[in-house]
Amino acid sequence: MSRAVSVCLLKGGIGKSTTSINLARELAHRDNDVLLIDLDPNGHTTTGLGYGEEFYSEAHLGDVLLDDAELEPQELILDTDFEIDLLPSNDRIEQVESDLGGVMMGSARLKQRVVDPLLGDEYDYVVVDCPAARGKLNDNALYATQNLVLPMRPESGALSGLEKTVKRLIQPAREHFELDILAVVPTDLRDRLDHERPTRRLIEDLVSKQNIASKIPNFGYVDPTFFEEVDAGTWDDDLPKPGIRHRSAIDDSIREHMPLRDYDSSCDQLECYDELAEIVETGEVDR
Repeated sequence: MSRAVSVCLLKGGIGKSTTSINLARELAHRDNDVLLIDLDPNGHTTTGLGYGEEFYSEAHLGDVLLDDAELEPQELILDTDFEIDLLPSNDRIEQVESDLGGVMMGSARLKQRVVDPLLGDEYDYVVVDCPAARGKLNDNALYATQNLVLPMRPESGALSGLEKTVKRLIQPAREHFELDILAVVPTDLRDRLDHERPTRRLIEDLVSKQNIASKIPNFGYVDPTFFEEVDAGTWDDDLPKPGIRHRSAIDDSIREHMPLRDYDSSCDQLECYDELAEIVETGEVDR
């Protein structure tokens, strides 16, 4: 079953681009045809894969979404070296945000002109890296995909960013169309779990909320009683810790303009991205 998914949260610097790149790559590694769309005006996915020049190209995705150019999305799609195709962002796509507000069906353009024509025909999966702010680009992403992956980094404002995303994006969207949260992904976790630090606070808060806990992948989930064992000193510190853990290879892979699998196929966190790809394939977390 083909599926489109948006990697989204109304907060910057929480790992959306890294998650998008590695999710798309693992879907491709699982023998799928994958299109990765960079809808973020910052273009971190585009530049993170080494396409900095294309970020400043004359023709761009806005020409497909608006009426001022007869341009097909295939004319912009890049064939990368990583078994995925990329529809890059552009330094002028921020202007498209306001332009979409003045056109007919402005929130449906990505679905009508890119996702529907390509999904299930040319691609098994479409992954969209979303902006960190509300607006027509995010509206387009949600309506086009109707499936969400929400990455969360343990830092100040992470949980408020999730709450803001639910209240200001997801709930209003659900008044008009179905929108499923496929996964809430704790990522870039560094701290020990036996201290009151951001990593523990994030995991503990997420697993204690029943509606969120069911969306946490197995690599990020622990039973709430887990922290009782930690505090009692009966937890084995050598066991795998929950969440996508910080690894220098993940940061280095982006600096070297490639997904983690192509930079370091031995990294132990690849299995987390593989499970995330499986969740997107099946449409749910299998506990």
